[in-house]
Amino acid sequence: MRFVIQRVSQASVTVDDEVIGQIGRGYMVLIGVCEADDEAVADRMVDKMIKLRINEDSEGKTNLSLADVDGALLLVSQFTLYANCKKGNRPSFVDAGSPDHANAMYEYIIDKCRERVPVVETGSFGAEMKVSLVNDGPFTILLDSDKL
Repeated sequence: MRFVIQRVSQASVTVDDEVIGQIGRGYMVLIGVCEADDEAVADRMVDKMIKLRINEDSEGKTNLSLADVDGALLLVSQFTLYANCKKGNRPSFVDAGSPDHANAMYEYIIDKCRERVPVVETGSFGAEMKVSLVNDGPFTILLDSDKL
């Protein structure tokens, strides 16, 4: 499982010219799932993301978690995080989870985040989405379950 976490001052996702999710301060998270991922992996990833101390304190040090700053989440499914670009110039996505499995894991992650974070907005699984954000910092972290 892979999460690309971007600390944002604001972010939104649009489908068919309609904003379906938007947040102020918090994290916009792109979520990629592979077939081997399960609920235990998702639990570890969500826990790590929520506890990350990547928000600045009053001294400008990254000491504060999402909860410490009353941050929100915008969660967006992103199978292209499993692009394999080793061969040729056209990426292969065979390492990404099947749509049914990936959607189930995405919904599980949303539910787990909503248990711990007051404001959780989402994209639309499988939809053509336009994501807009103001990256704060910029600050972007890649969490890969194979490296946790």
